[in-house]
Amino acid sequence: MAFAVARTRDEAHLYLDLHPCACGSADTTWRTGLVDVEGELVNRYSGTCETCGTPREHLFGLPERPVMPAGYPTFGGVEPSELLDAGEWLWVADLTAGNVPVDDQAEARRALRIATAAVEEVVKFVPPGVDAVPDDGFWSERGRRMRAAEPGRFQLDRLLVVRNSYQDLAGRYA
Repeated sequence: MAFAVARTRDEAHLYLDLHPCACGSADTTWRTGLVDVEGELVNRYSGTCETCGTPREHLFGLPERPVMPAGYPTFGGVEPSELLDAGEWLWVADLTAGNVPVDDQAEARRALRIATAAVEEVVKFVPPGVDAVPDDGFWSERGRRMRAAEPGRFQLDRLLVVRNSYQDLAGRYA
């Protein structure tokens, strides 16, 4: 049995936030721990929805090599995500960058760092020598909608400009 790998805690928590309870709430206090599932060691996130009381559980595979956080956020290593596709990562970047507060410099910097890291995750889907995210980089409904709406946004050169712009803006709040 194969489980999609959560490369880091930050990536797992983002995934959990984007996959709310059936009632629509993402408010869950998660407990985590390693468990054996049919001979495979996995990271189990469990909790109870704080809105409706439904028990929730997600099982994630472990990365081959642990990713050591290098600041906030650390979503993963050099490999692309198995949890979120390229379109979902760009959606996260858009949502976060579109909600940068104007009256809180620390929170503005934090939001722009998340947006920068999310675009960097999209870049990881572009194989060496290729100039855009390939078709297999989109598997979710949200991700495919993002690509269909503006396929040019997944060109490597455009992604790098956006990532660098967010990074430069975040640096202004240091």
